[in-house]
Amino acid sequence: MTSLVRRAVLAALFTSSFVLPTQADTGSGAYLAGRQAIYENDYTAAEKYYAQALKADPENAALLESVVVARLSLGELERALPIAVSIEQAGLNSQAARIVITANLASEGQLEVLLSRDPELQGVGPLVDGLMQGWAYIGQGAMTRAMEAFDEVATQDGLREFALYHKALALASVGDFEGAEQVFTAHNGAVARFSRRAALARTEVLSQLDRNSDALQFVEEVFAAGSDPSIEGYVARLTAGETLPFTHVQSAQDGMAEVFFSVGAALSNEAAQNYVLLYVRTAVFLRPDHVDAILLSANLLDALGQHDLAVDAYRMVPADSSDYHAAELGRAEVLSRSGKKDAAAEVLQTLAAQNPGLPSVHVALADLQRQEEEYKSAVASYDRAIELTEGNSGANWFLYYARGISHERLKQWDQAESDFRRALELNPDQPQVLNYLGYSLVERREKLDEALEMIERAVAARPDSGYIVDSLGWVLFRLGRYHEAVEHMERAVELMPVDPVVNDHLGDVYWAVGRAREAEFQWKRALSFIDPEDTDSEADPERIRRKLEIGLDAVLADEGAEPLKVANGN
Repeated sequence: MTSLVRRAVLAALFTSSFVLPTQADTGSGAYLAGRQAIYENDYTAAEKYYAQALKADPENAALLESVVVARLSLGELERALPIAVSIEQAGLNSQAARIVITANLASEGQLEVLLSRDPELQGVGPLVDGLMQGWAYIGQGAMTRAMEAFDEVATQDGLREFALYHKALALASVGDFEGAEQVFTAHNGAVARFSRRAALARTEVLSQLDRNSDALQFVEEVFAAGSDPSIEGYVARLTAGETLPFTHVQSAQDGMAEVFFSVGAALSNEAAQNYVLLYVRTAVFLRPDHVDAILLSANLLDALGQHDLAVDAYRMVPADSSDYHAAELGRAEVLSRSGKKDAAAEVLQTLAAQNPGLPSVHVALADLQRQEEEYKSAVASYDRAIELTEGNSGANWFLYYARGISHERLKQWDQAESDFRRALELNPDQPQVLNYLGYSLVERREKLDEALEMIERAVAARPDSGYIVDSLGWVLFRLGRYHEAVEHMERAVELMPVDPVVNDHLGDVYWAVGRAREAEFQWKRALSFIDPEDTDSEADPERIRRKLEIGLDAVLADEGAEPLKVANGN
C-alpha cells in the first residue's frame, strides 16, 4: 500500500474526532493511577482504575471516554458498549464510543439500525462508514446498493484501490468470481497488489475460476520463493490441482471485520500504535479467526510494551493455521524480550520438533541460544538452518556469521574463521563481518595487514559506527602506527562516549604517543563505565588499575607481551 493511500486513509479517519482524556475533575487517586497506566499503555490497570474513578464521578466525560478506550484496547467491546451508549446519549463526541457501538451492531446483525445511523453525529469516519455501509447492504442482499457504496468511497482522493479491494471481496463473497477478477485486474492489476491479503484473495479467486496455472504464476510474481511457509502451502495446493476455497470473506460480518483490519493495517506505519490497536482489536472482535488481525494486534501490543497481552494474542492463533509458526515465533520473541528466556526456548524447541524442515524456527532458536551463551547448542541449530537453506546461499551470510561468532566464543578459531570467510564470499562488503573478522585477527595478532584492509572497508561502509571506527584505531595501534590511530580512537569515543572498551583503547593510544596524563584520564573514565555485572566485557578493571599504577609499558612487560614499537616519551 502506498504512502499516498495511507495518508488519504488517515485524513478520512480523522474527520471524526478522537479525544483521549487530558484532564478530569475527580482529583482521586484512582484517576491519577489510571492516567499513569494509560500513559504506560497498561490497559488492564487503566481500565481498573478509570472504572473505579468513574463510580465516584459517573458523568465525567473524560473518564467515560477513558474507560471505553481502555476496554476497546483490551478487545472487550461488549463490556465497553454500555458506557459507549451513555457517551452517545449524552451528545459527547467520541470516535472510540462510535467504533464500539458500530461493531456491536454489526456483531448482532442489526444492519438496518447500522444503516440508519447519522454519519455526521454517529459515524466513525467517512472511510469506515462508507465501507461498512457497503457490507451492510451485502448482508441485506442489496447487491446493487452495496456496489454503489463501494464505488462512492472509490471517488475519494487516494482511496480508490482501498475501496475496490472491498468491492472485489464483496463480489467473491457472493460467488461472483468473474466480477471479482475484473476488479482485481483493473487499473493494471493495482488492486490485486494492494496488500498481501489482496494478493492471496486474488489467488483464491483464480483457483475458483479453474485457473490454477495463472494463480501459480501470480504468486510467483508477487511473493519471493521460500519467503513464507503459508505461501508455500498455497503453491503446493495449487500445484496439486486443488481448487482453493475463497476464505478471505465469507459473510457480511467478515467483510466488516476486514474494514477495520485493512484500515488498521494501512495506518500501521502512519498513526500512533495505540490508535491503530483500536481498529485491529475491533477486527478481531468481529472475526475471532482473523489471523492477520491477531498477529498485527500482538505486534502492536509488543511494541507498546504490553508483553503479557501480546503473548495472549499470539496464543489465539490455532495450531492448524498456516500462520501458527509465525505466531509461535512471535510469542517466543516476546517472551525472550520480557526476560522469560526459558519459556521462549521451550516454545522454539517445541516448534522445531513440530517443524523440522522450517529454517526460520532453527534460526530463531540458534539466535536465542547464542544470546544465552549456549554456544554449542547454537552451533547445532545454525548447522540445521544452513543445511535447510543451502540452496538460497546468497541470503545465508548471516547464518555463517552468527555460527562463526559461536565457534569463536567456544575458542574454535579455525571453524570460526572459516565461517566468517564463507560469509564474506556470500556478501563481500558486509561491514559487520569485515569488522568482526578483522578485529578478531587484530586481537590474535594475525594477518594484521589483511585485518587493516578489512576494517578500512567496514569503516567506509559504516563511518558512524563507534565499534567499527574503534576497530580501525585499534588495528593501527597494533601495527605500531600510533599517531594515525589517535584520530580514529578519538572519533570512536565521540561516537560511543560511555563505552569502557573504547575509552580504554583511547587511553592506550594516548600513552603510546606520549600523552600520559590524557591516557590516565581515559583509563579512569573507562573504569567508571564498567558494569560490575558484565562479566563478558573486554574491559578488564584490574588491568586498567595496573596501568594507572605502573603504566602500560610495565603492564605489557609483566604480561610478556611485545613492548610498544616506539618510545612513548614518558
